[in-house]
Amino acid sequence: MPSLRSLVELVRAPAALSVPGDVVAGAAAGGVLGPRTAGLAAASVCLYWSGMAANDWADRDLDAAERPERPIPSGRITPPQALGVAAGLSAAGVALAALAGGRRALAVALPLAGAVWAYDLKAKNTPAGPAVMAACRGLDVLLGASPGQVVRAVPAALTVAAHTYTVTALSRREVSGADRALPAATLAGTAAVAISAGLPAARNGRGSAAWLAPLAPAPAADSSRAGRFAPGPGLSRPRGLAGWLAPAPAPAAGSGRAGRFAPGPGRGLAAALPGVLAAWYAAGYGAAQARVAADPTAAKVRVAVGAGITGLPPLQGALAASAGAPAAGVAVAAIAPLARRLARLVSPT
Repeated sequence: MPSLRSLVELVRAPAALSVPGDVVAGAAAGGVLGPRTAGLAAASVCLYWSGMAANDWADRDLDAAERPERPIPSGRITPPQALGVAAGLSAAGVALAALAGGRRALAVALPLAGAVWAYDLKAKNTPAGPAVMAACRGLDVLLGASPGQVVRAVPAALTVAAHTYTVTALSRREVSGADRALPAATLAGTAAVAISAGLPAARNGRGSAAWLAPLAPAPAADSSRAGRFAPGPGLSRPRGLAGWLAPAPAPAAGSGRAGRFAPGPGRGLAAALPGVLAAWYAAGYGAAQARVAADPTAAKVRVAVGAGITGLPPLQGALAASAGAPAAGVAVAAIAPLARRLARLVSPT
């Protein structure tokens, strides 16, 4: 029986702290941030861990030569055990998604699980590898939005996918090192990602989802979900934690302030929050890539990849805040320091 420590290393457990923010960002953009988001986040974590275990199972021969300290080549976990862990976590993730979000969530969780396995077993070492991994994280964002208006979460999904593409492209040089062109290209991508996450809220007050708002179906006039991103006039937030994390209620149509982001005294701060969090993301991950550009050794590449994984929460937080859920954005971004600390104990790569 594998030890708990070996299983933690197999699935790179602390790295999963980068995952719930995908679902939160998607739920905020889709107008469905609430109690069921926690269940979808748990499903997402299971699918992430399954991918890590499947990755080590698929790479067991390569790791024997390049990373003999990993759980399988070191003999602490057998290949059949790793494969069983991966399959079990995949099944658990799909089941949790169905329980939390019903058939609509299942319709996203199944292709997400398939994409995870496709990456590990086939695509990872092909030119399509970064794109497939990016698709996994994009689908993860859409999983959060699946109970609501998924089309509104597409911009957030594309933003997270673009970030993931840069991390995956770098990760392919963790052993051999990179040339200076690669980190320069990924750094430019990171800047574009940060801008896309930080600017929309300042531009239109409703976040990146507003770009696709005309594509979303309009609810009936008497629907309790009318006008949703935020509850309509006369509707209050649900009580408890979900109420604090949910998008802020919109003001009454006749108030002269309808449609503006986060009404009230804190409006300016809430409007600036996506940009602040996006800048935090860019500073952390960008600095690591700049060091790779200056010294593109394998060790520096691994550090940059780890920074891309553990530095994702501020980006997710920016997207959630941009969608009208600033409290959720701050809560997600606050995970980043803990993720970095745990990464010193268990490698996220």
